[in-house]
Amino acid sequence: MIASLYGKLESLGSDGAIINVGGIGFQVYMPTSTLSTLGKIGEEVKLHTHLHLREDNATLYGFTSADELGLFQTLISVSGLGPKLALAMLSAMDIAKLTMAIATSSADLLTEVPGIGKKMANRLILELKEKIGAGWITTPAVQLAEENAEVLAALTSLGYSVSEATRAVASLPPDSKLSLEDKVKLALQYFTTK
Repeated sequence: MIASLYGKLESLGSDGAIINVGGIGFQVYMPTSTLSTLGKIGEEVKLHTHLHLREDNATLYGFTSADELGLFQTLISVSGLGPKLALAMLSAMDIAKLTMAIATSSADLLTEVPGIGKKMANRLILELKEKIGAGWITTPAVQLAEENAEVLAALTSLGYSVSEATRAVASLPPDSKLSLEDKVKLALQYFTTK
């Protein structure tokens, strides 16, 4: 298994790069977040990698952090979700937003990723919610009540980051009698007082 690569960046593409390690060029596919941090051609890069083997193909996927690699490996453990779709998910959302969407059962956030429909989003939530909640999220998001997941989705769709939305939702009173609209209004007031 190839666990990491350290070498010179030889070329960049839209979905990956070629990393030259000791005279051998490795084609490595990566999320756009990783591609944007690699630097210039000829610079040294270090990537955490996952070698995906199929009977007709061996493909290398690269990530700048061990957390990103771990989430990728967790995602491809879901039946029906391959490495290309997992890579698309990590390209569309950062780790925090993606884990938040799964932990709070926000299927609507997950369906924003090209290639993820309602059925796949629900499968991701079903298979990964406990894994994600137990090990990935270190923010107060795990403690968010299920009824506030829609508020979180509304705030992130308005352009707030997951961490900003989480803080706003955490400031809501623990009154379950409020409508979704009232909760969103109260959460938006949090931003005006900051």
